[in-house]
Amino acid sequence: MIKNIKFDEQGLVPAIIQDVNSGQVLMLAYMNEDALSQTMASGFTCFYSRSRTALWSKGETSGHVQKVREILYDCDADTLLIKVEQTGAACHTGHYSCFYRNIEGEEVEPARFNLEQIYDAPAGPGILYELYNVIIERQAKLPEGSYTTYLFTQGLDKILKKVGEENAEVIIAAKNRSQEEVIYETADLLYHLLVLLVEQGVELNDIFAELKSRHK
Repeated sequence: MIKNIKFDEQGLVPAIIQDVNSGQVLMLAYMNEDALSQTMASGFTCFYSRSRTALWSKGETSGHVQKVREILYDCDADTLLIKVEQTGAACHTGHYSCFYRNIEGEEVEPARFNLEQIYDAPAGPGILYELYNVIIERQAKLPEGSYTTYLFTQGLDKILKKVGEENAEVIIAAKNRSQEEVIYETADLLYHLLVLLVEQGVELNDIFAELKSRHK
């Protein structure tokens, strides 16, 4: 197939990525011949980054991989359509699709994705979005026997108490010079902080935007 593709003067071709099950367009990226070859060989999408001038495999850090089900090209042979099974969110913002805003700039898709897809994804930064979305689901449904349900039913004071306790545990672990304890207690603290964010109606994107504004 590769010999039929008309790459542009930079050796690139746009690739439209589509959810094979729903038909939803997930993202647009670019491939050179090497990226397309690697995609076909591995069965998972690989793209060419124009800013880094290097290949990158989708999900290599987040675990949100795209399993290729079909590759098509258009009548002019200068655009690819790749149908995939998406794990987690396709967009780095946590939205399932990169096309989540209308022409007025309003978000038309919530920053959430199917819970059924998150459990098999490898660990990576995307786990924060995944856990945040699980907590939102727990808050909405309050399933019996869930610790998250317990926190929400006990209310804000209980959540704040747990955040304080876990923060203290991180301090103690650090004073003990135990990396294993620091990792474990930090995970506990992050979880309880995410519960607090959901309770307060604060999006993860808001936190990341604030951090980015400080990066000067």
